Amino acid sequence: MRRVRLIHWKAKEAASLIKELKAAGHSVDYSEDLGTYWRGRRDLPDVFVIDLTRLPTHGREVAVALRGYKPSRHVPIIFVDGDVAKVDGVKRIIPDAIYTSREKLPKAIDRAKPPSAPLVPSQMMDRYAGRTAAQKLGIGKEMAVAVVDPPVDYPKVVGALPEGAWFDEDGGAGCKVTLWFLHNYGAFEASLPGMRQVAQRSRLWILWRKGKLDGIDGNMVREGANQVGLVDYKVCSVNENWTGLVFALKKAQPKQR
Repeated sequence: MRRVRLIHWKAKEAASLIKELKAAGHSVDYSEDLGTYWRGRRDLPDVFVIDLTRLPTHGREVAVALRGYKPSRHVPIIFVDGDVAKVDGVKRIIPDAIYTSREKLPKAIDRAKPPSAPLVPSQMMDRYAGRTAAQKLGIGKEMAVAVVDPPVDYPKVVGALPEGAWFDEDGGAGCKVTLWFLHNYGAFEASLPGMRQVAQRSRLWILWRKGKLDGIDGNMVREGANQVGLVDYKVCSVNENWTGLVFALKKAQPKQR
């Protein structure tokens, strides 16, 4: 029996895969909240299994982060299924992982061995260093960008916007991207329930100043947001002073039978 940690973006689909792996004699850890994994990275499994059928870029970045973290670097990573073109893109970044199908996964887990000299890919921020802040934040042409509690110099923080894009300080419902700037943790906690509703209609970035200058860091933001049903899926260094995480609503877990 091997202890497997499954990275999967659809809880209902993960449930059937977990059942198959347990039937094959393996134990499985699974959570939709990736923050759970990051907080417990010293409690490492025998194998990481990452599903590529949904959100393959997310799966790729999880694997890159695991390779970038020294304690987890030697744990075998197995990628399962996925669109051929997307899988080929992942292979170019992490060629020494294991790539297999769902049907062959149990045997791949049995045979998986720690890589002797694991390749450590460039982290996302390094690979995207040449991109503008607007590109990293997902701001496109002709897009309205809501700003919540912005600093007075927020246009300078974000930098040049794509053609036709503009900032909306009133936070209208038509905004596809929302930038929420934090200055005080107490105010953050108090506003979270209301901002959760924003994540239903907009890509919600929660931004804070680097260096815990306002008494806020990424772990505090992630844990607070998790408590109201928000999960992060991407990080962005906006400029030399501001960084952030983007959040979406956590999907309901299927009922256990």
